[in-house]
Order: sequence, then C-alpha cells, then structure tokens
Amino acid sequence: MSTFQAPKGTYDLLPPDSATFLAVREAIAAPLKNSGYGYVETPGFENVELFARGVGESTDIVTKEMYAFETKGGDKLALRPEGTASVLRAALEANLHKAGNLPVKLWYSGSYYRYERPQKGRYRHFSQVGAEAIGAEDPALDAELIILADQAYRSLGLRNFRILLNSLGDKECRPVYREALQGFLRDLDLDEDTRRRIEINPLRVLDDKRSEVQKQLVGAPLLRDYLCDACKAYHEEVRELLKAAGVAFEDDEKLVRGLDYYTRTTFEFVHDGLGSQSAVGGGGRYDGLSEMIGGPALPSVGWALGVDRTVLALEAEGITLDLPATTSVFAVPIGEEARRRLFGVVTELRRVGVATDFAYGGKGLKASMKAANRSGARYALVLGERDLAEGVAQLKDMESGEQEAVALDTLVTTLRSKLA
Repeated sequence: MSTFQAPKGTYDLLPPDSATFLAVREAIAAPLKNSGYGYVETPGFENVELFARGVGESTDIVTKEMYAFETKGGDKLALRPEGTASVLRAALEANLHKAGNLPVKLWYSGSYYRYERPQKGRYRHFSQVGAEAIGAEDPALDAELIILADQAYRSLGLRNFRILLNSLGDKECRPVYREALQGFLRDLDLDEDTRRRIEINPLRVLDDKRSEVQKQLVGAPLLRDYLCDACKAYHEEVRELLKAAGVAFEDDEKLVRGLDYYTRTTFEFVHDGLGSQSAVGGGGRYDGLSEMIGGPALPSVGWALGVDRTVLALEAEGITLDLPATTSVFAVPIGEEARRRLFGVVTELRRVGVATDFAYGGKGLKASMKAANRSGARYALVLGERDLAEGVAQLKDMESGEQEAVALDTLVTTLRSKLA
C-alpha cells in the first residue's frame, strides 16, 4: 500500500472509468472539429496578472480560489483556474488575429485548478473542453456555439439539461444599470466583503449563492430594463437563431456567471439531476477581454463544458455509453517457440489496426485464458507446439465459445474480416 494519496479535492482517472471521460471529451470536441475550430493547448500555469485582469479582481476565483505562487526566479504565476484568458493570450501572442481570417476559432481540452471546498461535482482539479471564437461580433457566432454544445450533449444521449440565456449589456448601457444596482445594494444589510464588491463589480453580488443575500435581492433592478437598443436587437437575434435551429432555452434575467469579462450574451447549461452543483457548463460573449489584457479590440465569444460534471449528468440519467472494446484479440502462447511466433502475429495485427493484447509473463494456459476473458476481447488466439507444427492457431470466439483452427499465414486477414 502506497503511503501517498491524491491531494484532497482531486481524483485519479483509471480504467475502465477513464474510457467514459475520454468518450465525453471526444463527443464535446466532435461538433467543434466539424465547424472550423482548431485545437489549441496552453501551459497549465500563467502570469497571475492575466487572471487578475481578465477574470476579475473581485471574483471568488481570483480572491479565494486561485493557486498562486512565486517561482525561484521571482515570477508570480498561477495555476490556470479557467481557459478563456489563456487561450486569448496565446492567440494574441501568436498574432492569429492578424492572419486576416476572423474569427479565429479555437477549441481546447485540459485540467484546471481552483481551491474550493471539495464536494460531489466540485473538485480542486477538474477537466473541461472549451471553445472560443475570437475577433467577430455576430449573433450567429453566439448562436453557433450554443448549438454546438447542445449538439454535443445530445450526441451523448443527455436530455434532462436546460440552457439558461441572458444579456449583460455592453459598455454603453451597463454603466447606467451598474449605477442603479449600486444604489439599491448600498441600502442592504451586507457584510464588508460584499460591500467592497458593490463598488468593484456589483453584478457579482447578484451571483452570491447565500440565502441571506438572495432574500435581500428581491426587487433589485433588472439589467433587461436597462439594455440599449443595440443590445436588445443583438440579444433578440441570438434568441431567434436558436429558435430556428430548434434549440430550446430559458430566459433568465438573473443569470450573471462568475467572471467579470462577460458582455452581452451569457448562457449556462444546467442539469437538474446534479443537486446544488447543477451547472455542467456555460459561457458568453467577452468583447472587452482582449483590451483588458493588453491586446486590441477583439469582440469574442466562447464556452467551457465540464467533463466531470457531464459524466455525473450521464450517471444521473442512467446513461451508459456504448464504448468500443479496448481489446479485440488476446493472444495466448504455449511454449517458447510459440511465444516468439505469436508475438510476431500480434505485432502484425496491431499494424493493421486490430486492438490486440498478449499473455505476458509466461503464464500457463488456464491463467492466460482467464486474462483473455478479463480483457473483454472478442477472440482468444491460442498457439501451442502441436499447432505450430501443423501451421495453424486456435481461434476461440469468447462470446459463443466456438473454436476453429486457422492457418498461421491467414490469421491477420481472417481476424480483420471477422472484426470488420
């Protein structure tokens, strides 16, 4: 027994469960790959200021949850708590926005880190798949991303999720709303930390989950009543495009999301089977983020979907994914000469794309056949000295139990045809 354990709030992905996580990642990425999004991968840590400026100094992520540290060289870094700021930083650094083909459409997959109180559906290390469309202001782009996320979830068989939709306005109309909201909030009975938040970003107070705060927010000004005509028209176009695509959504005027950079369209995917941690993903438009981190004006939109939360949603709906067997053929040699010959056959099978494993360690026939059964292979390929002398191997169908002799020089073609 190892004396070491995974850190609190983290988890290890191990077979066979890891196969489900991989399948979820691939299902979320598939519609993106089919829609012009290219893969991007960024470092697991960044300059701490990238997140302080982009995510927002008043957010819980930056003030309470970010893993920040100083290197031996004096650099102040942070493990990435989210993906958007890192992806935008990478795109700006590589000048992708200057290539003349906007929007720059990128997708990513990776691990993220937040110091939170561990509970089911909320971990200190978690996995997300995300997508960003950088450099274009177009309601069709917002709608596209929501539709692609909806498509990904439905391809997994999920049905009991809801899409919440709202508009947070822009730099023209949000300041007016901000002032009205601050006036309302200053009269409430709130703690000092929350009062400081009122002055930095009052919209964050609306996202406070504490019941004692939510009770006082009844009657708070609603952003929808302050939207300028341009934002109203933009939001209505997003709504109409979603309706035309047959994607159901719910208008939620209180939806804020937990990051400061959002403007206009904001949305969240929630699953009612997950209890308090009901959000499985979300995103929105962030037209000012590029300028916040020192880049040019680049209106953009994106989302991130939680792989961990999506797996929990599948479990809540009782969905078991139809995953391909990791091993199709399991080779069992009996004797040293048969071992060398059969290992060559295994190598050939793998080269032509047949998933094949081998009985290593010189086990006897009984133990090797148990290993073949545990592997989930459809066929066991047994080669003994007598078989070798006759130029055949025994091919056993692990489902039916039927066994037949197959010529050694036709094994590869025979197995390929049977598994086709």
